[in-house]
Parts: sequence; C-alpha cells; structure tokens
Amino acid sequence: MTDPAVPAATAPHAPPPHVSYLVFRLERRIRACLDEALARHGITTTEYMALSELRLRDAPSSADLARIAFVTPQAMNLVIRDLEKRGLIAREPHPDGGRALRTRLTPEGLRKLQRCDRSLDDIEAVMLAGVDATDRRRLAETLTACARALHPDSHPLPPALRSAENPPPPKP
Repeated sequence: MTDPAVPAATAPHAPPPHVSYLVFRLERRIRACLDEALARHGITTTEYMALSELRLRDAPSSADLARIAFVTPQAMNLVIRDLEKRGLIAREPHPDGGRALRTRLTPEGLRKLQRCDRSLDDIEAVMLAGVDATDRRRLAETLTACARALHPDSHPLPPALRSAENPPPPKP
C-alpha cells in the first residue's frame, strides 16, 4: 500500500511536482502527526502555536496571535479565554492603560509547552532521520527565505498572484 502523502513515481511524460505542492503535502502530514501528538497533552495545534508565540514574544496582541495561527481574531479570543481558564496563560491590564490586555505564559503553561515541544522533536526526528545536519540547516534556511518572500510585508505580490478583490494600487 502506498502512502498518499508521498508522491508516487510519475509517468515519463508528467512534469515533476511543484515544490509548493510538495511543501503543502508535507505540511498536511506534519499537521496530522502534530494534532495527534498534542491531543495526548490536551492541547490543540492552535493552542500550541499561541503558547509557542507567547514564549517568543513579549505579550503579543490577540490579533497578532490570530495572524500567526491562521485563525480569525474571534477564534483566537476563544483560544485565549480557554488557555486562561486552564491556568496556562495569564492576562493583565496593559501598563499604558486602555482596554488592551497583556498575555503571558504561566509557569504551568511553560511546562505544558515544553512537554509538547518534546512531541514535536520526536516528529521531526522521524521526518529528518535520513537528512544530514548540513542539509537540515540548509532546509531550514531555505524554508525561512521562502516564507519571508511570500510575507505580505516583504513586497507586493506580482500581478499574476493578485486577486480581483485586491487590485494593484494605481500608478501615480
């Protein structure tokens, strides 16, 4: 039986798969493994992404967390509320005042995140078992460069990638 996540041998006349297609297939496989592993810790992948980002940044907004996790701000607000109820994060008023709340990991949230990290390490160990250290570093650098190239703030998308809803700005 063949694994549907791994492209089968192609017919001689078929073009090789696009790199973006292969990355998408890998992402879906990683996500399935991650969902399963994190469920054993009582965490969803979206919660893991939020907790991970809270470890990296000093009190990002819920809107920032939503963008990073590819969910709506409303969905992230529910995630934040649930994590707070479970004692994994704490929110406090922003020192500058206003309605904004600062969100931070609690010690229990950090411990939970570290346990989840070990599950991700296990997934990566299996995935990268046949890849040497030099190629791992190069892969990480290449994927980072690709992600930066497609980041909305990096540069405007070429005309072929713009949608009808987002026409190019008028020329001066």
